[in-house]
Amino acid sequence: MSEFVKIKDRNRVRLLTLNRPEALNSFNDDVYDAVTAALQEAAADPDLAVVVITGQDRAFSSGQDLGELGNPRVHDDGRRHGFQPFIEVVEAFPKPLIAAVNGIGVGIGLTLLPHCDLVLMAEDARLKAPFVDLGVTTEAGSSFLLPAMIGWAATAHILYTAPWIDADYAVEIGLAWRQVPDEQLMEETMEMAEFIAQKPIPSLVATKQLLLAARLDATRQARGRENEAFGRLVGAPANREAIAAFKEKRPANFTKLPAE
Repeated sequence: MSEFVKIKDRNRVRLLTLNRPEALNSFNDDVYDAVTAALQEAAADPDLAVVVITGQDRAFSSGQDLGELGNPRVHDDGRRHGFQPFIEVVEAFPKPLIAAVNGIGVGIGLTLLPHCDLVLMAEDARLKAPFVDLGVTTEAGSSFLLPAMIGWAATAHILYTAPWIDADYAVEIGLAWRQVPDEQLMEETMEMAEFIAQKPIPSLVATKQLLLAARLDATRQARGRENEAFGRLVGAPANREAIAAFKEKRPANFTKLPAE
């Protein structure tokens, strides 16, 4: 059990609630590791059929903790930590995975969603992909998954301009399955999750495996390309300016930076 993720199992459904509300449920290594462990346990548990992910209080997730992006944590226990093991588990998760987007979803709070089988979004929730604004690039296989899911133009608009995406638009383009009144989000999400969980688990697993088979290799290849590009851009002038501007609470100015 971790303080960073609340876990509740009921009627063959595991509810994971990101629990870092003071930081709008942003992901640091502790959160990544806690969610990874909870998902691995759910995948291996023969009595769990479905996993639901949501956020505590007013945010789904505000994305990567920028403090760790600029100063990655050094671990000395020999284990892999953070984003990479997390996304490897998420992209191949063998059981139905449902997101209940209860508030803002930024960065990984958006790019996690194409890995979910169903996304229910509160009417007042909003999404944003601010990668270019941070001087980096997209992640989590989304350079493949987003165009496949919502089309090239919608993906280009979301990634190049980093707009806030409301629930209406998210449903319209297929990023979310349906929108739900805020006060009904968890009730309707759990009703759907528990309905699915009544089905035979071997059939659910086999069906999820078939769905993943058509895209898993392409997603992993896209993620490899993203990791290489991300690695080049982290710590480069634009990224340093973006993080400095964030810490200094001012607009970033990229206009005088080198093009390469």
